[in-house]
Amino acid sequence: MYHSGELAVQRRMGQEAIATRVGRMIRTEVPAAAAEFLAEQPMIVIATTDDDGRLWTSLITGPPGFVHADDPRTILLDALPAPGDPVRDSLRGDQQIGMIAIEPQTRRRMRVNGTAEPAGTGLRIDPGQVYSNCPKYISRRHVAEVRPTLERPAVHRGQALTERQQAVITSADAFFIGSADAAGNADASHRGGNPGFVRVLSPRQLRWPDYRGNSMFMTLGNIDVNPRCGLLVADWASGSTIQLTGTAEINWDEADSSAGTQCAVDFTIGEVVELSHVSPLRWTSAELSPANPPLADGS
Repeated sequence: MYHSGELAVQRRMGQEAIATRVGRMIRTEVPAAAAEFLAEQPMIVIATTDDDGRLWTSLITGPPGFVHADDPRTILLDALPAPGDPVRDSLRGDQQIGMIAIEPQTRRRMRVNGTAEPAGTGLRIDPGQVYSNCPKYISRRHVAEVRPTLERPAVHRGQALTERQQAVITSADAFFIGSADAAGNADASHRGGNPGFVRVLSPRQLRWPDYRGNSMFMTLGNIDVNPRCGLLVADWASGSTIQLTGTAEINWDEADSSAGTQCAVDFTIGEVVELSHVSPLRWTSAELSPANPPLADGS
C-alpha cells in the first residue's frame, strides 16, 4: 500500500504501526458522506504536472455542486484551473492527479488521488485513494463575499519572489503542496501553522517545519523519492494566488520535538506564477488552529 519513500520516512520516525493502522481508512471509492461533502464545496485544490514534468498546485472554484461524485467510482469537476494557470493547458489526456477539498469554516478536509481525463468543461477523476484527515492546523474562516469571476486574471511570472510576494508568504497561515512518487502518482496536501511558519530564506528559497500529522507521510515520502513539488499560497482576502514549482529536500537537522517539529522542508523555487483576483471567494480573517505549535520566537 505504501511506497518505498513513505515506508522509509515512517521507519525513521518510528511510526510504522500507526501508519499501518491509519492506512486502513483509505478507500478506492467515494463514500456517500464524502460525496455530500464534495458537493457542498465552492473550491478544490489539485496537484499535477505540466508538459515539462514540473509539479504545480492549482485552485479551482465554482458554485457548490461543481464537484460531484455521481457514482462511487467517478468524481466530476465542471471547471478547470483559470486561464494563465500553468497546468490548465496540460490537462489533455489521462493524467495522475492529487486533489484536496477543504472547508475552512468547519475545518474539514478530504483527499483524493487518482487519474484524470478531460470531460466536458472540466475533468473526470477515477479515484485510487479516498480518505479524510483530522482538522489539525486548519485555520477557521468563512466566506464573506462571492464576487463575479474575471474572464482572465492578470498573470505575473518570475524566477524569484518579489518583496511583496515574500510578505504574502511569510504572513500566510496555510498553503497547499503537491508532490508525487517516483512513478508520478500525485498527491495534494494542506500545511498550516501560525503566520511566519513559512520562512523566506532568500527570494528563491523557503523553509517550513513539518508538524506531526497522520503518520502516513505521503508528502515527505514522495519528497524522499522525487524532489519535484508545487506550492499554492492563497491570499484569502483578495482572491489572488501565488504558485511555485521547484524542488524540495527534507532537512532532518531542523527537528525539534519541543516545538512539535519532526523535521523541516527546504524548497528551492524554479518558477513563480501569481494570478491576481483569480478566485471569486473572499474570506474572513483567520481563527488560527489551537493545534498550531508556537514559532521559535514564541509567536
